Amino acid sequence: MSRFLKFWDSDFAWGFRRSPVAVVSFVVTLILILSAVFAPLLAVMNPFDPASLNLMNGFTAPGTPNAFTGDSFLMGTDDQGRDVYSTILYGLRISLFVGFAAVTLGLVLGVTLGLIAGYFGGWTDTIIMRIADIQLTFPSILVAMLIFGVAKGFTPVEYRDQLAIWVLILSIGLSDWVQFARVVRGATMVEKGKEYVQAAKLIGRGSLPIMIRHILPNVLSPVLVIATISLALAIIAEATLSFLGVGAPPTQPSLGTLIRIGQGFLFSGEWWILFFPSVTLLALALSVNLLGDWLRDALNPKLR
Repeated sequence: MSRFLKFWDSDFAWGFRRSPVAVVSFVVTLILILSAVFAPLLAVMNPFDPASLNLMNGFTAPGTPNAFTGDSFLMGTDDQGRDVYSTILYGLRISLFVGFAAVTLGLVLGVTLGLIAGYFGGWTDTIIMRIADIQLTFPSILVAMLIFGVAKGFTPVEYRDQLAIWVLILSIGLSDWVQFARVVRGATMVEKGKEYVQAAKLIGRGSLPIMIRHILPNVLSPVLVIATISLALAIIAEATLSFLGVGAPPTQPSLGTLIRIGQGFLFSGEWWILFFPSVTLLALALSVNLLGDWLRDALNPKLR
């Protein structure tokens, strides 16, 4: 309790409370994450269980009783009679899981390579940074699509649907490591010349303990900010790939897959099938991005 009160009285918490954008973004993000976590409890049905579907409920408008069954749904149903509200909750789970896992993969890979490049320098630094520069010349979404296509080509046909989510995580994560590596490399080059690192070398500590125990804790602040902003970008990348049909399979639809499905019914009058997943994706990406922007400003020593 005392730690919480100490944190609540800190400058960081005070700045958070004084920023309406940060508070609203945090609340929206928290609500969406909790909705995804507790989807089995909050959803009206499991939309991906064929036994729970009733085709007679197909194309039911929001809040309007179905002409055949009399059932009413808050956000309507799609062509298969699936409750759109339930599909959004389960789609959120996949989108958030892919986003968090992809950012974690990119963070671990980028921080590791950035530490190695910044600490050792020389040819090691040159090779890693040239690879990073080459990757930066291509849009990240194209890199993700290329990696996804190559990885899927090596996946046995009978396991493609089961492994599609993991291939998607791999493709987005490998397309997102560069920004972590560049920031950590620059910070490591500054830190390795400081007295505490030189003292650790003098007493005989090896390179690996110095990088992990001494340098890494001092370069994590900008990494956490980049990770928050990258989460929004990873969620959008997943939605884009799924919308294009090269992401999550139909058996495990994410928000992007739901948007692709709804887009086919937009001009036939069933607008709600596209509208509600699109608004959810927009709210999630925008709130996470705004929260990351505030965190970047709050941790910037020049703005304190």
